Amino acid sequence: MSLLRVRGVSRRFGDVHALRDVSFDVEAGTMVALVGRSGSGKTTLLNVIGGLDRPSGGTVHVDGTEVTALDEDGLSHLRREKVSYVFQTFGLIPVLSAAENVGAPLRLARTPAAEREKRVQLLLELVGLADHARQRPGEMSGGQQQRVAIARALAASPRLLIADEPTGQLDAETGLAVMALLRGIVESEGVTALVSTHDPVMMALADRVINIHDGQVDAP
Repeated sequence: MSLLRVRGVSRRFGDVHALRDVSFDVEAGTMVALVGRSGSGKTTLLNVIGGLDRPSGGTVHVDGTEVTALDEDGLSHLRREKVSYVFQTFGLIPVLSAAENVGAPLRLARTPAAEREKRVQLLLELVGLADHARQRPGEMSGGQQQRVAIARALAASPRLLIADEPTGQLDAETGLAVMALLRGIVESEGVTALVSTHDPVMMALADRVINIHDGQVDAP
């Protein structure tokens, strides 16, 4: 069953066509690598899928919800309930501990404290950082910070995890470990992951590879 359906999506910035009639499906519970050079349209496509940007044409459905038809309130709800992001730059709050960063989405959702603390502990264990719960981002390595970011993205049990070059600031060994972690999370949490990358080693961990070039994909 398709969790993500992209149909005829285009995105123009003035005379520049960032995306051209993009269509593909992603099955639930799979990890898909989106591969392309810088400027190929990867980030624009991910932003449209997750509701951070609106397409010039076409539709996107995530778990039965038409993302492209939602208003701002609907998009906010989508990002709280169904779609989470992992960015290249980690995006952690410097003054908060690892546990507090992971728990931030649950606080916004007004999750009861006991339930929130249990979920945070579980996620930190999942990403191998249970012993670093009280550390702040500045006290952690890049790989550890990205693991915290992944745990935070999973806090609200999203259906779709979007990761935009999540290993871009990491060395090869650490990057591979992070991708292997994402692979494991897809299997253990049942989440669907769409990950942009250009590393062939990391592509090998995906269930499927979608190539994008000049705003067009090679996937049916």
